[in-house]
Amino acid sequence: MVENPAGERSAAAPAPFRWTDEDRRAVVTARVLAMDAVEEAGHGHPGTAVSLAPAAHLVFHRFLRHDPADPEWPGRDRFVLSCGHSSLTLYIQLHLAGYPLTLDDLRRYRKKGSLTPAHPEWGHTPGVETTTGPLGQGIATAVGMAMAARRERGLFDPDAPEGASPFDHRVFVLCSDGDIQEGVSAEAAAFAGHQGLGNLVVVHDDNRISIEGSTALATSEDVAARYAAQGWHVQSVALAADGDIDVPRLSEALEAATAETSRPSIIVMRSTIAWPVPGAKDTAASHGSALGARAVHEAKSLLGTDPEAAFAVPAEVFEWTSRSARERGRRAREEWEQAFGRWARAHPDRDALLTRIRSGRLPAGFEDARPVFVPGSPVATRKAFGRALREAADRLPELWGGSADLGDSNHTTVDAASSFLPASSPLPGADPAGRTVHWGIREHFMAAAMNGIALSGVSRPYGGTFLVFSDYMRPAVRLAALMGLPALYVWTHDSIGLGEDGPTHQPVEHLASLRAVPGLDVVRPADANETAVTLWKVLGERRRPVGFSLSRQDLPVLSDAGDGLRPTEGAVRGGYVRYETPGRGDGDPDVVVIATGSEVAVAVEAARALTADGIRARVVSMPCREWFAGQPAAYRDAVLPPSVRRRVVVEAGVSQGWHDLLGLDGRAVCVEEFGASASADELFAHFGITAEAVADAARALL
Repeated sequence: MVENPAGERSAAAPAPFRWTDEDRRAVVTARVLAMDAVEEAGHGHPGTAVSLAPAAHLVFHRFLRHDPADPEWPGRDRFVLSCGHSSLTLYIQLHLAGYPLTLDDLRRYRKKGSLTPAHPEWGHTPGVETTTGPLGQGIATAVGMAMAARRERGLFDPDAPEGASPFDHRVFVLCSDGDIQEGVSAEAAAFAGHQGLGNLVVVHDDNRISIEGSTALATSEDVAARYAAQGWHVQSVALAADGDIDVPRLSEALEAATAETSRPSIIVMRSTIAWPVPGAKDTAASHGSALGARAVHEAKSLLGTDPEAAFAVPAEVFEWTSRSARERGRRAREEWEQAFGRWARAHPDRDALLTRIRSGRLPAGFEDARPVFVPGSPVATRKAFGRALREAADRLPELWGGSADLGDSNHTTVDAASSFLPASSPLPGADPAGRTVHWGIREHFMAAAMNGIALSGVSRPYGGTFLVFSDYMRPAVRLAALMGLPALYVWTHDSIGLGEDGPTHQPVEHLASLRAVPGLDVVRPADANETAVTLWKVLGERRRPVGFSLSRQDLPVLSDAGDGLRPTEGAVRGGYVRYETPGRGDGDPDVVVIATGSEVAVAVEAARALTADGIRARVVSMPCREWFAGQPAAYRDAVLPPSVRRRVVVEAGVSQGWHDLLGLDGRAVCVEEFGASASADELFAHFGITAEAVADAARALL
């Protein structure tokens, strides 16, 4: 492949394959570094890192457009090591290419505080594009990266010829047999093939070994045939005669894959795990255990290096690998910067938009666009969220997404006339850079792809489904929290209030489970206005993932003033006084009722009944436990006075997670069993989520 003046590749004139002595020595160095790092740590995954050294070197030094001097250069290609257990495959290439990752960092592999943890972590190690640990997540996240590239290119530079825009880049993935077996990768592959994501290139390391032995113990599928059936461009590369990776054939396959622009590409590449280590190659033991001093000694002798030397990187090898990678990266980045400058001068309005988005700022007047709902009118919070989302999307082109085939129920379709689909699609509204993503019934992939989209730093993704199906999303949601990505989850039908669909669809344990995820904000607004207020807060920040838990059933819109009610604006603090018995001065209440979501109106009704009995009652609306926990102690004590131990929590879910606020004297009015199939009103009455039950619980405390 050659590069054109814009810094993009052209398929017109593939460069002839060359594999020099420098390349061979670099690969040998990478192999022995992988052995030494695991031996030094005493544990790790050496086999794959040893065998994949030629493929990783080929990608990093011939195909991947990157600049070690600027790991976050926007025009770079993305490289995703989906088989994160083979983290040394990536760390060693980063070191040899001249990234800020030293030989001492490799010596400290898997050590506390090192830049080389057991699995790659985004934001921790320069050059790592995403956190990969659970298998399948990397390839699914990479599909999201490819989606973001297509959407952002269409948003900022839609008229440029293919391959000539500074917004064009590719996503390269190295994945394993384990990635392919995980179900999320099947969801991702089906979606990518349907979308024709031609900027995605996957190399599948087909070594046919897993922890328990041969992969034949668990699978016999034809991976190439499966991906071909899903619409991918598929190639296979057999082993070289000596059992190593066939580098010339792999290079030819990568040339063809990068020339393919209408379909994602996968190369099924045979390898021999731990090649060429005597006694270890093609064994399951080499997957997850140190090779042992004797095997490493023999392997180094076989490879022509000093068997007694550890972490030996010949100066001439490092000088060549780092210099060639840096020079190649510098040229590509300078060409890209020139192309980007031409684009910015030609499109000042788009350049201003990009600058605004990258800075994290909202457009002028955005706060005034927040919808306000009339008190007294019943509105389901899912519908209120949908309206607020559309108002926001009209002003935030970076905000895009859809639902897992539940758009009409989740109210997440902000532009029905613009669907994210390839140009070849015959469907009305098909647009390669469309606003509305039809994820299909693929919740796990949806969440993982949202991570890839968010990692672009330009897009703000959202995805919707029923709260009960957040279970299918959880592994990717956890990674979003671990990385601190601004993903937005729209979880509707949030309690027994969804009614007749029955216990399979009624989430009772999900709020507690999701609140247990560190770094995830769970927002359960009380009414339409609280929904809009909290959504506007979230859109003004880009620090971590947020999930909204929204009602199917209509809820009354509470007033902001009069009869003891307080303004909804307090919702931005996560917990605030929503109702206080009027006319009793500034002293502490007799009892505090804490509620979320649909139960806030129930709590207010109960408090009014207590007020009629001469009891001073306070209702605290707690839309987000995490936000409230982040408030100063003085504020939290003002809302929940420590001296007031008579507290009631009401929520249509399990009480787990509330006892820190309830204390030893409090009572929970919650649902401690699965739901049933009946109307919402019948179920709330059956499970005791009523104003009468809440008032009785408070009276019992008094």
